[in-house]
Amino acid sequence: MDKNNQSSVSEFLLFGLSEKSNHQPLLFGIFLAMYLVTVMGNLLIILAIGFDPQLHTPMYFFLSNLSFADACFSTTTVPKMLVNIQTHSQTILYGGCLAQMHFFMTFGALDDFLLGVMAYDRYVAICSPLHYSTVMSSLVCLLLLALCWVLTTLAALLHTLLMVRLSFCADNTIHHFFCDVVPLLQLSCSETSTNQMTLFLVGSMILTGPLSLIILSYAHIISTILRVPSASGRQKAFSTCGSHLTVVFLFYGTAIVVYLCPTSSHSGGKDRIAAVFYTVVTPMLNPFIYSLRNKDMKRALSRLSGLNTLSSL
Repeated sequence: MDKNNQSSVSEFLLFGLSEKSNHQPLLFGIFLAMYLVTVMGNLLIILAIGFDPQLHTPMYFFLSNLSFADACFSTTTVPKMLVNIQTHSQTILYGGCLAQMHFFMTFGALDDFLLGVMAYDRYVAICSPLHYSTVMSSLVCLLLLALCWVLTTLAALLHTLLMVRLSFCADNTIHHFFCDVVPLLQLSCSETSTNQMTLFLVGSMILTGPLSLIILSYAHIISTILRVPSASGRQKAFSTCGSHLTVVFLFYGTAIVVYLCPTSSHSGGKDRIAAVFYTVVTPMLNPFIYSLRNKDMKRALSRLSGLNTLSSL
């Protein structure tokens, strides 16, 4: 490792979403609004679940943790971007960049694992309802959540430690709006084959592992639902899964494009556009998807706000 090269870079420049100055006020307004909606929406989900005893079930336990992860996920990237736009600065310190990358990967992977666990929860509830309270006991739910946290933290720590060993030379402009592992690897003047192989292997396990669990769970769920004789029963079962599937498609579609596609695809800003969807758009939409498509959530939010408007939607 060339220590001179590494020590010469004390900060990076974040390219952002657009270099045109006349676009910055519009971008600031849009992303500030989206961030506020994301934080407030997910906070309302957490409060509604916490204050409604009828929602103290495994499904809503994991949903509240997903909302927490979503709020933190957006917080790792959007506030820094807004500050840079407002101050007309693109800088981020070397240590701050690595910290942003670490927490971004932690909460992103946590989202991923929680979606897989929620699919398993729906599988047990629909396919084995008589054993649901035993299989998804409070202890099991806590252990599953702890496992999600341990795996995501270890994966993020591994990538961070591998990134620390790299050198960065004269070019310190990151062609992204936050410090992500892929653009940082492209910027390094060190040999990055180990990092790239680790990224592909760990990324494949983090993305395809929970996704495989989701696919298998819903294959059994759909098979079970189709055998339900009552049309209303089938509709009710599908409605409980519709919100989750919508979030799954939004999250995994863009994440797979960014992390599992060849490097040549990360050009022309396509990776930045895809990143906006799974870092900003999806966390913002999740509260709406889960609350507007779920009668229990609408009732809980109505009680929390003291209004009855949601329950009539």
